[in-house]
Amino acid sequence: MTDLPQHDPIYQLNYQWFIEQLSFKQLAEQYGTPLYVYSRAALTRHYQQFDEAFGFIDHQVCFSVKSNSNLAVLNVLARLGAGFDIVSGGELARVLAAGGAAEKIVFSGLGKTEQEIEHALTVGIACFNVESAAELERINTVAARLNVRAPVSLRVNPDVDAKTHPYISTGLKDNKFGIPAETVFDTYARAAELSHIEIIGIDCHIGSQLTESTQPFVDALIKIKEMILTLQQRGITLKHIDIGGGLGVRYYDETPPTPAEYAAALKPLLLELGLKVYMEPGRAISANAGVLLTTVDLLKPTVHKNFAIVDAAMNDFIRPALYGACMSIVRVEAAPHDLAPKTWDIVGAVCESADFLGKDRDLALQQGDVLAVLGAGAYGFVMSSQYNTRPRAAEIMVDQAGSTVVRQRETLASLWELETLLP
Repeated sequence: MTDLPQHDPIYQLNYQWFIEQLSFKQLAEQYGTPLYVYSRAALTRHYQQFDEAFGFIDHQVCFSVKSNSNLAVLNVLARLGAGFDIVSGGELARVLAAGGAAEKIVFSGLGKTEQEIEHALTVGIACFNVESAAELERINTVAARLNVRAPVSLRVNPDVDAKTHPYISTGLKDNKFGIPAETVFDTYARAAELSHIEIIGIDCHIGSQLTESTQPFVDALIKIKEMILTLQQRGITLKHIDIGGGLGVRYYDETPPTPAEYAAALKPLLLELGLKVYMEPGRAISANAGVLLTTVDLLKPTVHKNFAIVDAAMNDFIRPALYGACMSIVRVEAAPHDLAPKTWDIVGAVCESADFLGKDRDLALQQGDVLAVLGAGAYGFVMSSQYNTRPRAAEIMVDQAGSTVVRQRETLASLWELETLLP
């Protein structure tokens, strides 16, 4: 296993930025930009923080694959004993290809197809997190065809405000996710009647990037506890509770709770329930284990705004355009002494006004400078596209003083290799 540095694996030293023992500058020179770079040590550290924080109870940390599905990232976590939270058959196939254990996989998502359900049952996943009564019936149908019993947990929508961006809030009654609280008991009763369903748990996920406090998690767990006790009174005994994910990270100036503080807040209620605990952190493990390196291509100062046009764009990293996310953007090395800082919008070359990585950043810039978008290990490459016929970036994994290409940079020809001209 990677020896963890005493300092954070992504750090600044003598005005230069490093990831483990390699400088951002040398990685940009070696591999080109735009470039996603991940730290094996950071992934390890962030996973272990969750695993150790919940050491007081039987638990399984299931990394949320949608945050970063690179095979090498998944393989690092699988070697540590991680489980995985998936939302598609494609993610299931990725986890298995990366060496993940099927029996540590929970299958979330509200649109599971019969083919996806059949594959998951065939390989023997731990549990389906069921999002609707219709899905429950579909799982039972497929399980009956295979002559097996499907392990299920119902994902409950507790109507708790996560106080996060509306696009990543999932636990309000207005959100599409989960089974409404008022129909939970009827749905469990129906599950108990179905011949090829085995009820094993209850699941709750209220949103993503929660940074203000642990109270929304506690509020949701209190509601889930009441449901568990009522289910016991009705003869339905559960084996586990899935507390979801959503713990936030520092992107710019946030001060989110740590995994230890998160676990401590939930500890009394979890010990009282005495069930095995599943959790689904994604961003909290991968975000600050990765960066996006980009080069300043052109500078365009104007009377009203100064624009630094870089070679990464919204197709490479869509979070600022999609969520208005504010990410730290730094020079990878000190600016020359005679270069004065100005206020810049850091923008890409995609033909959209929403194409920006950051606005109003005070930086001393010149053409050819390399910048780093910090915190880009989650919802970065995994949400990238080929919009404007732009090849997607390469991905690199750093392990101490070594680096490995874990996804090749796309070529122009590769972008249309699945297309054909008319005869």
